[in-house]
Amino acid sequence: MHWGNTGSGRRQARLAIIEYVVERLIQATGILVILFLALIFIFLVREGGATFLEVPLGDMLRTRWYPNEAYFGLVPLVLGSLLVTLGAAIVSLPLGLLSSVFIAEVAPRWMREVLKPFIEVLAGIPSVVLGFVGMLIVSPLIRERLGAPTGLTALAGSVMLGYMALPTIISVAEDALDAVPKSYRDAALALGATRWQTIWRVTVPAARSGIFTAMMLGMGRAIGETMAVMMVTGNAARVPLTLDSFLRPVRTMTATIAAEMGEVAQGSIHYHVLFAIGLVLFLVTFIINLVAAWSIFRQGKRYGRLLS
Repeated sequence: MHWGNTGSGRRQARLAIIEYVVERLIQATGILVILFLALIFIFLVREGGATFLEVPLGDMLRTRWYPNEAYFGLVPLVLGSLLVTLGAAIVSLPLGLLSSVFIAEVAPRWMREVLKPFIEVLAGIPSVVLGFVGMLIVSPLIRERLGAPTGLTALAGSVMLGYMALPTIISVAEDALDAVPKSYRDAALALGATRWQTIWRVTVPAARSGIFTAMMLGMGRAIGETMAVMMVTGNAARVPLTLDSFLRPVRTMTATIAAEMGEVAQGSIHYHVLFAIGLVLFLVTFIINLVAAWSIFRQGKRYGRLLS
């Protein structure tokens, strides 16, 4: 009896040690993530902060980007990124929501088992491959069908970015819909609601926090994309404020950094300005992900109160 208790005590001690080590590893991983994030921010501030000392703020708010003649107007780049991201949102958000509703609420189980891995595979396609698809298929269609002077336009970039954001939106939104308690659906059906009324008036509103998170993450994915955008948008640093801006070339902040960083002299004003653009992108993406994380936290607290 004494030996059995000793063996059980040793097993418990080993489990306690393993649990302690795993907890410390998880804690260290979380600290390292925060540390790496802080180091990236410090690096961007160190390299890009000199921009605000070397280039007057008024010059950065101009509408011309031509570094060879010391024109560092960021307005065309910022507006180009916003235009392409807005177009991607118009393309991806409705399709992503409808697709997630179909997978979570309508599709039979066997179809869900096929569609979910397929969507995850779509998320793994390299952006350069999608850029080639955009150049060879999407851009010619825009030029021929819509009468644009060139197919390399903001619309082509929006279509490709919308496609790239879809897997993220669908996966996260579908998980949010799955997390809605079954009792909500049963109660709505018991009160006489149809299946579609239950989906649109009960299930989707109950999962709106998670759906909002999916949309924010999808837009964060879109605004930070580089290669596909650089290949299909034409890279013309112009202010897209006309009615036909979607049918004209634009240049985004990410494409500017990718196209010019390899040729710029280290330590020059142009070099620091490119890092300042990267700092702006970092802050925008950080804010989007912070809002998404806050939304997930609120959803978790809400479901915790419901379960309690």
